[in-house]
Amino acid sequence: MEKAIELLKKNDLLKVIDDELDIYLEIPHIAYVEVKKEDSKAILFTNPIDKKTGKKFDIPVLMNVFCNEKAVKLFIGDGDKIGSEIESLLKMKPPTTFSEKLSTFGKLFALKNTIPKKNKGKGECQQVIKLGEDAKLSDLPILTTWEQDGGPFITMGQVYTTSLNGELKNLGMYRLQVYDDHTLGMHWQIHKDSNHFFHEYKAAGKKMPVSIGVGGDPMYIWCGQAPLPIGIFELMLYGFVKNKNAQLVKSITNDIYVPRDNDFIIEGFVDPSKMKIEGPFGDHTGYYTLEEEYPFMEVSAITSKAKPTYLATVVGKPPLEDKYMGHATERIFLPLLKTTAPDLIDYYMPENGVFHNLIIAKIKTLYPGHASQMMHAFWGVGQMSFVKHAIFVNHDAPELTNHEEITKHILNRIDINDLFISRGVVDALDHSSPKFAVGGKLGLDCTGDEISDSGVKVLADGELLAKMKEISSDIINLKQYYKYTKNPVTIITVNKTRSQKYLFEELKPLYEHLRILIIVDEAKNDVSNPYMLIWRVCNNIDSNRDIFIANDTLGVDATNKNSYDNFQRRWPDDVDCTKSVIDDLRSRGILDCSDELIVKFQI
Repeated sequence: MEKAIELLKKNDLLKVIDDELDIYLEIPHIAYVEVKKEDSKAILFTNPIDKKTGKKFDIPVLMNVFCNEKAVKLFIGDGDKIGSEIESLLKMKPPTTFSEKLSTFGKLFALKNTIPKKNKGKGECQQVIKLGEDAKLSDLPILTTWEQDGGPFITMGQVYTTSLNGELKNLGMYRLQVYDDHTLGMHWQIHKDSNHFFHEYKAAGKKMPVSIGVGGDPMYIWCGQAPLPIGIFELMLYGFVKNKNAQLVKSITNDIYVPRDNDFIIEGFVDPSKMKIEGPFGDHTGYYTLEEEYPFMEVSAITSKAKPTYLATVVGKPPLEDKYMGHATERIFLPLLKTTAPDLIDYYMPENGVFHNLIIAKIKTLYPGHASQMMHAFWGVGQMSFVKHAIFVNHDAPELTNHEEITKHILNRIDINDLFISRGVVDALDHSSPKFAVGGKLGLDCTGDEISDSGVKVLADGELLAKMKEISSDIINLKQYYKYTKNPVTIITVNKTRSQKYLFEELKPLYEHLRILIIVDEAKNDVSNPYMLIWRVCNNIDSNRDIFIANDTLGVDATNKNSYDNFQRRWPDDVDCTKSVIDDLRSRGILDCSDELIVKFQI
């Protein structure tokens, strides 16, 4: 991480905090608040301690390395430019002229850099080697981020695995729970390559070798979360983007090859016949992921640089550093997505839609039903198959990132009678679906012209709220958005005492004043905070259960689900900072955080 830290310093993107700070809550809470600021920076904590044990670490902790778009360009590059390079390769035709042959040869010759190079001997990541009982996870400043977390988790671990026959290799990013000094959880989900490899070893009755890198070139982190097709080793992407081979060395106690410049390598083996309860853990959805059984690794070695830095991230409610990483991923992988959906022009996954929960796509519409066809294509492609809510607009729509204009454009084109509701695979982290990993899909075809005037009679907020309260005492507050579009949006908060389908039916006398009605709980929701309302709604609805349609009015139940909804799973809590920790850090002058920021992002 030395080069990364120097690059951050050189570009005025690094804060250094020398105060002694606890690896339990304090350090991650500071990083969590910092990354939400418009001028956020990476933070180097030089004196991490474990207040519970009194242990002091001589290993600094670096967080928010992808703190903004400038940092992403420093470590990854220009996403649009890289995407264009990929597109030129995909469209490459046989050369006819001498100059075309030279150009083609240059492109193909550069591809040799995509193949990682295996080096003999040891790497910088193996300057210090601890084996067996000496390899203790407690020697690393591994953070506990949230009060309800099941324990400390490694959040920026680069997990290297191979298929049983050794032909396929994978780099993935999964959270890794520390159970004790020598046991580390493996939270690889059902759709991940590592999980496929795991089942090969399980069928063969063999232990699975795993090596985990921490630190090194930040590009490894981005490669580990890149949505590459199954079977393509993610470090090939490192070589393509950097135009140089990833340099690997063999692990000490297994045959996995890892980057030579990682700060730490944790080696070990997974026994496929054994499982442990993992979690709960505050996740990037902004909710806790509940306890589930997952495999675990028995640590056989921990190696490191002589002076390593521990790299970590923090997940929870948006915005976080995955906002900036995700934007680069969008740009770079657009050409690959076009190979499956050739009429796709652009797409955008807002961070407050938690990426997989909301996508807006611009397409070249060629015939009726084209958008529906594209929805099926999206829901059948790799990680796009986990998207819950897809909105499609035509090529002449405003820029997808122009939130105000694209929202008005969409609301003027939603035909409530043409909603596309389906069912399919959802992310394993999704908590709103009735069943694990299977839930509702909602598609909106907004590729046509503006719909005819719906004749909605818009009332003032106060007047509409008063009429609603006459019907139901459950309703507490109300705010309307985009009143002068063809589909005004009305947000109401409720004290929930029953299924919201009954409330929707009771409000029938007011349908002439409503087109899109969204219902959220009064607790923890602010009708005047659209950024966090979008986050809440995208997280909380399952379109098969929570969409109500009557006449020209659409109801959306985005409340927390419970027995009133025949919801059998346990509904998780929001991820919230511990108030006493925030207050203490502010009083000590360590955390610079306004009350407005805390309210705005529901910290």
